Amino acid sequence: MEKKLKIGITQGDINGIGYEVILKALTDQHILEQCTPIIYGSAKAASYHKKSLGIDSYTISVSRSADDVNPHKISIVNTSADEPKVELGQPTPEAGKSALEALEAATADLLAGKIDAIVTAPINKATIQSDTFKFPGHTEYLENRAGSESLMILASDRLRVALVTTHMPITKVSQAITKEAILHKLRLLNKSLQEDFSIIRPRIAVLGLNPHAGDNGLLGTEELEVIKPAIEDAIAEGIVCVGPLAADGLFGSGKFQHYDAVLAMYHDQGLAPFKALTTEIEEYRIAKNRGRQRLARARKDCSSMRQDLLLGEDSSLEFFGIDPRVVAQELHTNQSAGNDKAHNKEEQVQNSHSQQDILLYLFGPLCH
Repeated sequence: MEKKLKIGITQGDINGIGYEVILKALTDQHILEQCTPIIYGSAKAASYHKKSLGIDSYTISVSRSADDVNPHKISIVNTSADEPKVELGQPTPEAGKSALEALEAATADLLAGKIDAIVTAPINKATIQSDTFKFPGHTEYLENRAGSESLMILASDRLRVALVTTHMPITKVSQAITKEAILHKLRLLNKSLQEDFSIIRPRIAVLGLNPHAGDNGLLGTEELEVIKPAIEDAIAEGIVCVGPLAADGLFGSGKFQHYDAVLAMYHDQGLAPFKALTTEIEEYRIAKNRGRQRLARARKDCSSMRQDLLLGEDSSLEFFGIDPRVVAQELHTNQSAGNDKAHNKEEQVQNSHSQQDILLYLFGPLCH
């Protein structure tokens, strides 16, 4: 029998949504059939959240290390020397310290080969800052610990998006977009699609930086001077890629479905359409009030954590370096302003010609 992989789950901020998502995701019995989940965090905080959520369908076994866990049980490695106080919704230094302790312990075990992948719950990026954590997020921290450059990939069964730049101010993006950076990310993405997603000859869409992909230099020259030459070099290496393409046209027309992945130039260019297009739009279509919307959103968040765990088990991804080992999927539901029409009856969606209804018509079938 094939050995199950060990998936480390960092608790994130104990005062946030992290434990709720983790504990609800682990109610899915299929998780234990596919992998061995190991929570890194405060056992006391986990117990508090589990009790407050009324989850009694499973128990959590406290282990001294990842080496001692029972592969048939959900385990937690207690990483907090001082048991932190849970203050829901409050940003506290104590919670930040606990989140960092969990992340450091899980990363150390990953690098030591004691676990096979990490799934991270959300942190508070302000309270986690310390002498040992001066990063804008998980991505940069893991890069630093691994000693090599990462590739951020967001993946669902409908769409995969990778980024050239990650967490940086928009004013610095243009300077960071270089021919070498794009070519390097294309190599990493192509390799990941082949090895982690089993796509023999991946097709990659490369986005431009400026509106309308620069309009042949009218709205910016990065496409002509930087992005296009990088694409040409990648093609010469045997990578199948097309671009630079306008982001609104690619996502708005649904033509992203013709490609195995999309390489975006900056954070929101890739993440905004990804989160919009991977949202369970049907949930909003039948929602009758805001309370129902929150329930739909909570269900989707828990489903995301389950998908993260199974993704780590299925492909043993490495998030950093040439062979990405940890994939941080972010499939959190975004609700657009002014989409009240989408909550009305089905026939209103079909008969109306508003932009929101057209989007529902185009992308609704992808959400079944």
